[in-house]
Amino acid sequence: MFSSCITNKDVVYLQDKGDGNDTDTAIRELPKPYKVQVNDILSINVKALDPELVGIFNPVLDESGAGQSQAGLYFNGFTVDLHGNIEFPVLGALNVLGFTIPEIKNKVEQELLKKYFTQTAEIFVTVKLAGLRYTVTGEVAGTGVYTLFQDRVNIIEALANAGDIAQTGNRKDVLVVRQYPDGQKIHHIDLTDIKAMKSPFYFIQPNDIILVKPLKRKSLGAGQTAIQNITTISSILAALVSTYFLTKNL
Repeated sequence: MFSSCITNKDVVYLQDKGDGNDTDTAIRELPKPYKVQVNDILSINVKALDPELVGIFNPVLDESGAGQSQAGLYFNGFTVDLHGNIEFPVLGALNVLGFTIPEIKNKVEQELLKKYFTQTAEIFVTVKLAGLRYTVTGEVAGTGVYTLFQDRVNIIEALANAGDIAQTGNRKDVLVVRQYPDGQKIHHIDLTDIKAMKSPFYFIQPNDIILVKPLKRKSLGAGQTAIQNITTISSILAALVSTYFLTKNL
């Protein structure tokens, strides 16, 4: 009965399960630069001393600023096609597949200086992913597809944005389905262990799918606490006793 209860070890994130020396080293890990993949959407803006010179490259914003909303970025951003290209004004097709954001920024700047501007124009290019889009499903408070306008997001932040893992969710084996050039792969991460901060899947990437499995005790119908188990068993025993005496008196 008591072994079926959900304990602190099941629900507390980033526990030190080793010799106590992992805390200082784990937090020093930083995510590797993300490399752009097919279906990513890029927001690219070009600035110059003369704004009229760069008008063709930038989306037109309405008074509400809708051009920078999620829907606006979908229609006005630059989508990476199946060949890894984006169609950029004047420059045409630019291959960005497998490039990091700083590399794409440098590439766009160099191509513009080569084909359209001179150094005296003093152009400045900004390149960003049009939101970090990911999916959360399973034992969480709010399943769905989310978009965060941040450069990096760790998996705990992503889950918190979805209402966090339910008490009956398995934090020790969270699945991350990640997209690669050759297809998707499933990875596992134990969020109750502080070593998770060293995992390459601690920081999520665009188009990640986070799957949270239920604890086995949920499928068995066990309670979440000892009190719930005692209450359930007491109810069953009371029903059995009542049935026994009712049958005996007939």
